[in-house]
Amino acid sequence: MSTITYESDIVAWANEQAQLLRSQQFNLLDLEHLAEEIADVGKSEQRELANRMAVLLCHLLKWQYQPARQGTSWQLTIKTQRERIKRRLKQTPSLKNCLTDEDWLADAWDDARDLAEKETSIAYEKFPEFCPWTMDDVLSNDWLPN
Repeated sequence: MSTITYESDIVAWANEQAQLLRSQQFNLLDLEHLAEEIADVGKSEQRELANRMAVLLCHLLKWQYQPARQGTSWQLTIKTQRERIKRRLKQTPSLKNCLTDEDWLADAWDDARDLAEKETSIAYEKFPEFCPWTMDDVLSNDWLPN
């Protein structure tokens, strides 16, 4: 029986659980916490995608609402986030479901509005309540809002 608990040292616990799996000592596994950790991997992937989407949407808002400040730095951020989002979607195809999930999109949009308010000093309420762009446009390499 293990002396390392999930609560005492999660990294040591995870290493031990991996070793138990590899050695097929299934009766010694901490199944409850393993199930939690596996579910958390999916949530973590969704959070990373949402964070990248919020940064991308924020920069698209800035592009539209502060045309006098448009520049190479914003273009590079937009390009980088699009590339990383597409890479994440390619590596984890099930994440594509997020792009059509209204709640997920609403959360990413709200985060983008929050970021844009902080970075521009434009009031949150001045930005549209819902994302006015399609995901195809948002992820298109050649598209920028007017």
